[in-house]
Amino acid sequence: MTTHDLDPTACLLAERSCERLVLELVRRLDLGDPRTVCDLFTPDGVWEWPYDGRRIEGREALRAYFGSRPADRLSRRMCTNILVTVDSPDTASATTYFATYRVDGYTEGAPIPPRLPANIGHYEDTFRKVDGVWLIATRTLVLPFGAPTERLNATVPQSV
Repeated sequence: MTTHDLDPTACLLAERSCERLVLELVRRLDLGDPRTVCDLFTPDGVWEWPYDGRRIEGREALRAYFGSRPADRLSRRMCTNILVTVDSPDTASATTYFATYRVDGYTEGAPIPPRLPANIGHYEDTFRKVDGVWLIATRTLVLPFGAPTERLNATVPQSV
């Protein structure tokens, strides 16, 4: 079966479901509970960063990894150019460009002066439909622009 054989409506629904997974993952990392990011992956799901050989496999390992982010971390990810390709009725892939603004040492409710993004790159995702639900099977981080997370100085006011 080729993608030309897929029903156009089913193809659009699959694309939208996969795009929504990308956006929900970002929302959970930035505004929700990072430990729940693992629920968006297949049971054997993988997040990897080939640059440093980092590879997290399986929902429990993903829960521990994403749940270990510092409690005082403030982040906002801007995702764009989400291009989903449906490969079959149960598989798809996507490329998503992103910029991440991130600091540690954040005090709740205190605005901080604007800064440059900590990371700019793209994600390469694969998706699989499991029991009628689209999930992320793999997420590979490609990071051509990156820097360590800045730690705010606690003695300097964070407001503008």
